[in-house]
Amino acid sequence: MFLTAVKPLFCQLSIEGRENIPTVGGCILTCNHTMGPDFLVIGYLSPRQIYFMVKAELMEANRWLGQFLRYHGCFPIHRGEGDMGAVQHAINLVQSGRVLGMFPEGTRSRSGKLQRGRSGAAYVAIQAQAPIVPAVVINSEPIFQRSNYLSLKPRAQVLARVGEPLPPPHDPNDRRSLRSYTRDVMAAMANLLPPSLRAESQTDASEDE
Repeated sequence: MFLTAVKPLFCQLSIEGRENIPTVGGCILTCNHTMGPDFLVIGYLSPRQIYFMVKAELMEANRWLGQFLRYHGCFPIHRGEGDMGAVQHAINLVQSGRVLGMFPEGTRSRSGKLQRGRSGAAYVAIQAQAPIVPAVVINSEPIFQRSNYLSLKPRAQVLARVGEPLPPPHDPNDRRSLRSYTRDVMAAMANLLPPSLRAESQTDASEDE
C-alpha cells in the first residue's frame, strides 16, 4: 500500500482502538478537524474504505483532483446551501453498509482544540439508524511541514484514537434526541483527547447540517 510505504517519511503513527471500527455494516466515523491531514490518517487506520463529504469547490477547482477524490470515495457537498442531496447520498451510503467519514466541527480548528459540534453527523446516523464511531487524531499538523519531513530528526509523533460505537436514538423526528446525541458524540471525542485540547469544546450542539 502506498501510504504504508511513505508513512515513515512523514510521521511516527500510533493507533489505539482500531478494533472499535465495525467490520461489517454501515457506520459514521467522526473525527476532529485540525490544520493537519486528519482525513489521511483516519483513512489509513480504517480497515474499511471511508467515504468522505468534500466541499464542492475543492472538487470542482481541478478536474484531476476531483477525479482522484471521487475514485477514493469522496463526494461533493455545497456548504451553506442546505445541500440535502449530498446529505441523502450520505444516508444512502451508510444504509448500504458503507463507512462514512465526517468532521462534526464543520471547519478546521486553527488552535487544534476541539470546537463545538454541529448536528450533521448525528442526523445522518439517526436517519440511517447506524452507530457513530468517535475518533481523534492528535498532532497531525506537522506531517507535511518541511521542518518535519526534511529534517534529520525523528518524524512527528502522531496518535490516532478510536472510541467505542455510540448507537443512535430511535426516533428520527425527535430534535431533542438529535441535540443530545450530538453532545454525546462530542463528549466521546473530547474524552479521547488530552485535556489541553478539550478547552474550546462546547456542549451545546448547533443544528446546522
